[in-house]
Amino acid sequence: MRPHHPRPSVDASRRHLLSAVLAVRACPGVVRVALVGSLATDKPVPKDADVLITVDGPTDLAPLARAGRRLKGQCQSINLGADIFLADQDGRYIGRVCHYRECHPRVACRAQHCGHRQHLNDDLQVVSLNPDLIAHPPLIVWPQVVRRGTLPADVEELLLAALEPDRS
Repeated sequence: MRPHHPRPSVDASRRHLLSAVLAVRACPGVVRVALVGSLATDKPVPKDADVLITVDGPTDLAPLARAGRRLKGQCQSINLGADIFLADQDGRYIGRVCHYRECHPRVACRAQHCGHRQHLNDDLQVVSLNPDLIAHPPLIVWPQVVRRGTLPADVEELLLAALEPDRS
């Protein structure tokens, strides 16, 4: 039996998710990192951290998969989740980072082409992102910060303050 970890308080869950997002840094081939989903809103208790990463075509996804497993692990430690969504440079959603360490066929794997591209979960029949969200996410955090609309105060204080240390 697994020990039960209570969900954190409103402030603690958002704080934990935002600090976990900072752990996902630029890996080779990453062109853009954006925050999407409930963490970019005022939702008091988001259930996960959703990160949208744009990669160049031939990028080896292994370093990104390791970073994604760390992000997921940090969030799962307090019963929260994380997803890394992937898009190509043409703005097309290509899938999510696979959470398995090694690619080989599994009954639970929903990828349409498991193993075709290592660490890519192309379960487009399960999850897809709107092209407008890919083109205009609420917050781009790398390579430069781009805000679209008003962001929650904790996103400004915890995430963007770390990314823009020289802002006034």
